[in-house]
Amino acid sequence: MLENNNKVAIVTGASSGIGYATSLALSKAGVRVAVGARRIDRLQELEKQIVKNGDEGRGGGQELFIQRKLDVTSKSDCDSFVDTVVRKWGKVDILINNAGLMPLSYFKNCKVEEWEQMIDVNIKGVLYCTSAVIPYMLDKKSGHIVNISSVAGRIVFAGGSVYCATKHAITAFSEGLRKELSPESNIRVTCIEPGAVSTELLETITDESMAKFIQASKNMETLQSEDIANAILYAIQTPNHVNVNEILIRPTAQER
Repeated sequence: MLENNNKVAIVTGASSGIGYATSLALSKAGVRVAVGARRIDRLQELEKQIVKNGDEGRGGGQELFIQRKLDVTSKSDCDSFVDTVVRKWGKVDILINNAGLMPLSYFKNCKVEEWEQMIDVNIKGVLYCTSAVIPYMLDKKSGHIVNISSVAGRIVFAGGSVYCATKHAITAFSEGLRKELSPESNIRVTCIEPGAVSTELLETITDESMAKFIQASKNMETLQSEDIANAILYAIQTPNHVNVNEILIRPTAQER
């Protein structure tokens, strides 16, 4: 249970994988969770589980949850979602910028539409959601922003040039945000950098040239979404004077 079990968290990309697992973990810790994603049917299933967690825990499960269809590539959508949360609960304590795409491809194959989607979701989506919560966190001089980057935010590999570029951007943005907001405004920033995780991201790869990469990932004992959710919980559960800046977490079997 978090020190203040009245905290409010927003999780993007919550319909599957890391976002789904993190939303469940936060609810079990007593956090009020607002989730957004494109697939509203998945959010409805998540709602059932979170309501159950609330009913089995401190009660009032429905009061612990907001779900909404969210397109993080639309600034107005992000602003509206955050405004809805603040109108209901009066604040935003935690933002988990999780929404992301990984349609890896060799640059020479010119998957331009996929490049644009990654840039819009992986970079602009993080910027839009962060800009939406910042005024409320600055007002209270308190908050925690968790950005989901990747080991690809440190290491570049063939077939991942554009994806790695987006994740390098998030790693850099996280550090710049920390320097700007943490010392003076008490807003903590954490960058989570997972290695291979068992999620739906591999299913978004359309470039047949990446077949060996996909197979190698499937042959590895990868991390589970819950492993990343636990890392996020660790970061946000630390005392207020502790700012966990980065967590790089790989499967034991992953070499790079």
